[in-house]
Amino acid sequence: MKKLKIGVIGCGGIANQKHFPAFKANEELNEIVAFCDVIEERAVQAAKDFGTEDARIYTDYKELLADTEVEVVHICTPNVSHSFIAVDAFKAKKHVYCEKPMSHNTEEAQKMIDAWKASGMKFTVGYQNRFREEVLNLHEACSKGELGDIYYGKAHAVRRRGVPTWGVFPDKSQQGGGPLIDIGTHALDITLWCMNNYDVDSVSGSVYYKLGHLPQATEGNLFGPWDTKNFEVEDSAMGFIKMKDGATIHLEASWALNMLESREASTTLCGTLSGAEIHSGMSYDKNELIYNRGRNGQLMEESLSKIGGVAYFGGGGGAEGIADNRQWLEAIINDTEPLVKPEEAFVVTKILDSIYRSAEENKELKF
Repeated sequence: MKKLKIGVIGCGGIANQKHFPAFKANEELNEIVAFCDVIEERAVQAAKDFGTEDARIYTDYKELLADTEVEVVHICTPNVSHSFIAVDAFKAKKHVYCEKPMSHNTEEAQKMIDAWKASGMKFTVGYQNRFREEVLNLHEACSKGELGDIYYGKAHAVRRRGVPTWGVFPDKSQQGGGPLIDIGTHALDITLWCMNNYDVDSVSGSVYYKLGHLPQATEGNLFGPWDTKNFEVEDSAMGFIKMKDGATIHLEASWALNMLESREASTTLCGTLSGAEIHSGMSYDKNELIYNRGRNGQLMEESLSKIGGVAYFGGGGGAEGIADNRQWLEAIINDTEPLVKPEEAFVVTKILDSIYRSAEENKELKF
């Protein structure tokens, strides 16, 4: 089988924790022939660890895109750069996998959609949590109508103290936001996908800058004390989403919040026939899926459990990243659609952007 030729733009944390190991696990389908990073040493090290013997090193992404051997590009850079790199990649006739979120705002995400449609190439976004076993189980149950009409959902992305202290996470100019755009995006994607409902009517939100600048708030942070003087993004945000069919979704996201339960990449769904909850995050030593319904005159709970962790950090697993990578490469090889469709990822970005704008303008926004 001919191996796809891969070029990776951005050789930092997410590339090393997720993308490179996934490519290696699926090495019969690909080989990484080009590496790009603004810090040349990172690209050199990545090429040494994961590349072909003649892998090329670039510090300018445009030079990588001009590399005619590269067929597939993975964009693993800060959020604000996703759009212009992806647009240029589509113009260069490359297939594009972009790390989540699609972009930091709706306008830039729309440019990506337009460039993709004009290119005829494949496009997907890094929502690998869809490939977790409990998420796939819940999605299948929803697809079969086992929950009935799902009219209320909660998307959970709450860390009690889990502020990332590396890279550019607190830099609003490069990331576009904090926990809402970083981890809230995963919880919202899972919730929308399981509900199979992307017809949004309106969005309202509140964004908080309460703990980021308090030195005492850094105590107990999973990744050590953060730099309170240069913390530019929100520490928590809440959104309320109304769908056109009357369903509603409550989204909660935080890196730092004074509450006991930490649930991340989790969802709660309430239907007319039954409900379901996924428990995942720092408060749980294993990922859980629990269905709840009435049966034989009593309330019942049914659960599916799998040992888990904090994905890609602190010993967490990466099986979902490998599965995501494989189906993406196979979609290109077999000319099929990837599981994460660009149109769906676009709605996620538009909702997140609307929550930020709603908070800033202090009003509900129509979609």
